Amino acid sequence: MNLKYLLTLAIHSAWNRKLTLGMTMMAVALSVMLLVGVERLREQIHQGFGLSISGTDLVIGARTSPVQLMLYAVFRVGEPTNNISWASFERLQQNPMVAWSIPISLGDSHRGFAVLGTNQDYFTHYHYGDRLALKFAEGKPFYQVFDTVIGSEVAKKLGYSLGSHITLSHGTGLGHHADHADKPFIVSGILKPTGTPVDHTLHVSLEALSAIHLDWVGGTQLPGFHIPPEYVQKFDLQPKEITAAFIGLKSRAAVFRMQRLINDFKDEPLLATMPGVALEQLWQVVGVAEKSLMAVSAIVVVVSLTGLVAIMISGLNERRRELAILRAVGAQPREILLLLLYEGMFVTLLSIVTGLTALTLASLLAAPLMQAHFGITMTLHWLSAEELQLLAIIALVGLFASLFPAYMAYRLSLADGLTPRL
Repeated sequence: MNLKYLLTLAIHSAWNRKLTLGMTMMAVALSVMLLVGVERLREQIHQGFGLSISGTDLVIGARTSPVQLMLYAVFRVGEPTNNISWASFERLQQNPMVAWSIPISLGDSHRGFAVLGTNQDYFTHYHYGDRLALKFAEGKPFYQVFDTVIGSEVAKKLGYSLGSHITLSHGTGLGHHADHADKPFIVSGILKPTGTPVDHTLHVSLEALSAIHLDWVGGTQLPGFHIPPEYVQKFDLQPKEITAAFIGLKSRAAVFRMQRLINDFKDEPLLATMPGVALEQLWQVVGVAEKSLMAVSAIVVVVSLTGLVAIMISGLNERRRELAILRAVGAQPREILLLLLYEGMFVTLLSIVTGLTALTLASLLAAPLMQAHFGITMTLHWLSAEELQLLAIIALVGLFASLFPAYMAYRLSLADGLTPRL
């Protein structure tokens, strides 16, 4: 028998057992979809993690480690070692290399959500993902002292809408904190989902943070002293210090020069870090889970291919007569071996194609939801080198999975298949 005839025979033989092999093929296809899907999702999450903040050349804070600076400045996790004086920020802001700057101040919260003090430049220059700007689902930026703009998750989980009145708490986290109950805020805007820490943040003006702390000293309200909200604008509300700052430069070529200038700042110890570099360091710490996920997906593939082996072996008893007849009409043991190998590879390759097709359709349907709720951009692209390597490994494992039943069929004798069994 020639190879073309054997291949045709293998396809027809598989078609005659389409129900059993079809179920096995679907299991392998789903495992292929899972494995390649996890690889693509891992890449997208990695890229999305590195783009939690984009378009920002340097993040500035008190001297600490770059990872800690990114944790509290971008992800609102942890506490700063110190603050930056407003005078130092203004000096850096006026540097000829700086195109724009965003001051941020942290330290207050609302029912477990971080409160971030900033200015109007935040809504203009803060970007995430692939240079995506912040957009409003409802309302507008804060203009009055006690206006607040909330993230999508804050609005969703706490049931807030435009005009809702909220009270900030002194301190961060979910513990018991003293409230600034005498100076309530009004929700003036709700941001669209970004899939970043912005969704879990309440944004207020720097002047608002100064206003609610006018009658506070050392983290406690002065007993017997109270400044009503209608009188706060009579005071100087310019902040004395901030937590951190984001800056964009007129030229990317000036990044290292500006970074060195800030790190060697004479007035106070400061640190400037490039977000991409620091986030990559942070990913090395938090990205361990991706390897576990890939390992689970690989186990699923192995289990599915093991099922293919089990189906082919269990089918050998039913096919003993078929294989013996092929031997009787002149088929050599080698051709029987190839027939079973072709059949196993046919199922494996068809499973790979089916799995990739299903993954493409699922990616098209899930892309808007992933971007809106998780900030993950699912883009369609040709198979990467890593994905091709995974598919080649699956095909190779499928080949070896077919070898064992093929070898068993190779050893079946002609008499074994034609002798009636009692």
